Amino acid sequence: MESLLQNTYFWIVIIYFAIVIGISFLTKKVASRSVADYLVAGRNLGVLLCSVVVAAEWLGGMSTIGVSEKAFKTLSFQPILYNIATSIGMIIIGFTVAKHYRQNNVHTVSEMLDKLFGRSVKKISAIAFLIAYLTLAYVQLQTATSVISSIFQIDWFTSVFIAAGVITLYTYIGGMHALAVTSVMHLVVMFVGLGIAMIIGLVNVGGFSNLQTLLEAKGAVGSIYNPFGVGLNEAFSLLLGGILGGMAAQASIQPIFAARNAGIAKKAAILSSAYIAPFGVMTAILGLIAATGMYDIGTENAKLALTNLLVNPQFIHPILGGLALAGILAAILSTVGPVNFAVVTIATKDIYHGFINPEADEQKVIKTAKKLVIIVSFITIPLAYYFQSGILDSAYISYAIRAIGAIVILFGIYFKGWISPFSVKLAFIGGTIAVFICILAEKLKWFHIDKTYGAVIFAIIALIIGFFVTRFKKVN
Repeated sequence: MESLLQNTYFWIVIIYFAIVIGISFLTKKVASRSVADYLVAGRNLGVLLCSVVVAAEWLGGMSTIGVSEKAFKTLSFQPILYNIATSIGMIIIGFTVAKHYRQNNVHTVSEMLDKLFGRSVKKISAIAFLIAYLTLAYVQLQTATSVISSIFQIDWFTSVFIAAGVITLYTYIGGMHALAVTSVMHLVVMFVGLGIAMIIGLVNVGGFSNLQTLLEAKGAVGSIYNPFGVGLNEAFSLLLGGILGGMAAQASIQPIFAARNAGIAKKAAILSSAYIAPFGVMTAILGLIAATGMYDIGTENAKLALTNLLVNPQFIHPILGGLALAGILAAILSTVGPVNFAVVTIATKDIYHGFINPEADEQKVIKTAKKLVIIVSFITIPLAYYFQSGILDSAYISYAIRAIGAIVILFGIYFKGWISPFSVKLAFIGGTIAVFICILAEKLKWFHIDKTYGAVIFAIIALIIGFFVTRFKKVN
């Protein structure tokens, strides 16, 4: 019986993998025509498709495994602030920077900085963004690994390789076209699959009020539905990182670069917020249901709590559980593909085509991008295996670095005369170092400043210093 149930989960997920890779092959011909086709889907996405791709990038491993993991640990709704902050951030992007990105016909955030501040800034920012996105890429690979490990009941090491193989294959073949088309399918599957699981779970535990009672017995203090109840400092850090991190987020902004025009870019960014906000509530509730102890999830590992809950036939029928697992897989693939592709785009356009070989023709750049898809996987595999800390906490390293870019871009667009290339380079170099100093200081118990706060504070100080240094040089 157990083998039959396991086969149910297995075949649902295998079929889903096959469909995703099949779509990538169908888009292969279009994706190979030019660099713009491969990296930004020919800049031809409409409002609906563009908004779905943006939302799908955000609704990935962070919103599924990451949110449920933190809900499971904290016995609270605090992690939904990640989705709320992201939603707010996309609305702000829509009304501020989206049209500027699209009007400038850039491929990367660093190319935008090049247009604002010059070539030297592009190089520094590209390195900072590479660090940010390599961090996010290995974290997202971990979330895919946790799903595969639960479904197939195999070890973490093997699961990492399987996850990396599928992600690499469909990104390599179809480029941004594949990511755009599959994102629509991903979004439908994730909302249907996890929505059904959430409803079943709430019925099983006796509704919201009884879920509160069950978790109080496990040690929950105050209302579990208050996202600010377990600490204002961490809650505001989640909000700040989510709001600022989106503005310089290569993976989620790349679809905006691919919009048909600036008006569509603006509308798509705003519309994406309607998909992003509700999703974290569903996965947080499922994480809390796993924490009640009503169901044997066979692990104390919070990363596996959600997926192990969904493979428990006492909680949900295997077919519906398989659909929910496909939903998680859809969410993760919809994010990890664009995240890996963001690393590839930064490395290809900002570093290879920007500095190493600026004279390379279209086909040479495409070939380089495809090679980098494979190289990125080889880099992220050992990182995903050896560095297994909290998913949301690790991912916010990326958000903190991207927050530096958000501040710089906003100032560059709306207050360009106030900041110089020197202050921008200082903000990126010092802000990125500040992120890792904050992490190290907390581990060694020297002091505690959240990494997002550290990055933002240093970036603002750097811009102020740069302003006065520039003014002083002009006077003298």
